[in-house]
Amino acid sequence: MPIYNKLIRDRILEILESIRLTYNAYTLLPDQYLTEIKKKLYEEVKEFDETTNEMDAIEEMADVLELLHAALKVYGKSFDELEAVRIKKKDERGGFDKGLYLIDVQDK
Repeated sequence: MPIYNKLIRDRILEILESIRLTYNAYTLLPDQYLTEIKKKLYEEVKEFDETTNEMDAIEEMADVLELLHAALKVYGKSFDELEAVRIKKKDERGGFDKGLYLIDVQDK
């Protein structure tokens, strides 16, 4: 019996039942939920890093985005609020569009 001990998507238990698999699962408490979202984000970013083609990369980015939506819900924030913070930071410090890579900065 494989042991997963990780956050899963909401419909996974339905899918397991539909193919007649038994499982053990429970609903996380709010503080556990946020911890597991963070762990799952690391997992998905690692999977994104390991992709070798565009379609797999898009799939992993979608997983990351889904987890960001879940985290926002825990914090009681909307995606629009997150986007406003992103835009403010981009206006103040720029984005990552130019592909700039800083090697070092000399001390004064």
